[in-house]
Amino acid sequence: MKSLCSSLPLAVSLLVAPLFAETVKDREGAVRQDKATMENDPRWMYNDVRSGFAQAKRTGKPLLVVLRCVPCLSCAGIDAGVLKDAVLAPLLDQFICVRVINANALDLSLFQFDYDLSFTTMFFNGDGTVYGRFGSWTHQKNALDKDTASYRQALEGALGIHRGYPANRAALAGKQGAPTPFKTPVEMPNLVGRYSLDLNWSGKVVQSCVHCHQIGDASRLYYREQKKPMPTELIYAFPGAETIGLKLAPDSRARVEAVVAGSSAAQAGVQTGDELVSLAGQPLISAADVSWVLHRAPESGALAAVIRRGGAEQSLKLTLDAGWRAKTDLARRVGTWGMRGMATGGLVLEDLADDERTRRGLPARGLALWVKFVGQYNKHAAGKNAGFQKDDVIVELDGLTTRHTEGELMAHLLQKHNPGAKVKALVLRGKERVSLQLPMQ
Repeated sequence: MKSLCSSLPLAVSLLVAPLFAETVKDREGAVRQDKATMENDPRWMYNDVRSGFAQAKRTGKPLLVVLRCVPCLSCAGIDAGVLKDAVLAPLLDQFICVRVINANALDLSLFQFDYDLSFTTMFFNGDGTVYGRFGSWTHQKNALDKDTASYRQALEGALGIHRGYPANRAALAGKQGAPTPFKTPVEMPNLVGRYSLDLNWSGKVVQSCVHCHQIGDASRLYYREQKKPMPTELIYAFPGAETIGLKLAPDSRARVEAVVAGSSAAQAGVQTGDELVSLAGQPLISAADVSWVLHRAPESGALAAVIRRGGAEQSLKLTLDAGWRAKTDLARRVGTWGMRGMATGGLVLEDLADDERTRRGLPARGLALWVKFVGQYNKHAAGKNAGFQKDDVIVELDGLTTRHTEGELMAHLLQKHNPGAKVKALVLRGKERVSLQLPMQ
């Protein structure tokens, strides 16, 4: 879920826990216990980014900011590992360390990362220059995974960049955040007026917290409310290395564990065992840095890469074909839930596998999206109210009849239709064909 340092509560889990991630039973208690445990910790500054930057400037040390959702069980293992692994201690001692538990007051010009993760770390110079990012979908999917090997390498990588600063400033330009229309999350649509910059420790603290995933939700809502096509990079946010055909070893900085035949990476000459040193000229300290480069990459075109193979560095050039972002797997992202409300009225869709298509007599390249789940409440009940049922198979929607994933379908709808529109759908319900209209929201 959302990635706020050591204890970011996740409201979305109340809605979609069965689909995405489990939360602790006592969410309020978990947040308060985290504060009681951590606010006087000798290493960690608690929920105070401003003081962290000031101390980094004063000492000349780099700044490390952990963002963690405490109520969310995802990433609990890596969070515990970072706090307790003695191997990391000598490295952490070289940083000013800050632990953040809510997104309310984050400076959005600085804190741009994968908002769907429940544990993220950002590394800075005291002057605000971003050195790199860490965030792990491997740990996100396994709450028991406490392995800190990739985190240790990210720490080492950030320290190496810090030692080369400011001479390496030009290489870090691409790591910096893009301009944003809002200074903090509490100014964003659907959040303004509902939250303040500070948490309500004297009341219900969890309900006063802006969760990181809400930043992504509000960013998309910003375009939706203006009736503008949603940018592709907000739909397929922070693509993983798999979108260019790479599987990175989970215990490494960015070592290639496998290359998909025929992919952009394979065509560029990337091989198993290669270490990605840089992409688009940016030095890489983690898989999250790879995702950041891809997040900011063009819709098509060339992407420069430097790899290390056999102790020597080589320059390669990857080619991004049009539509490459659509390879991003959206199924388990928290941000997808909000997009489902906008585009599919709360329907969770799954592309039927080839064998199931054969069994049902459906064409291999035709549209066949199985309705896996039907939302029941508020905007996520629109599909149900329009007549869609669980186990329906959508075979035509808005004139589309060719094979699409759920993500590709949502991208089409969010970029082609404004709220209030209705699109025609044809579904298979058993042996019956039923015509319906799907409302856009």
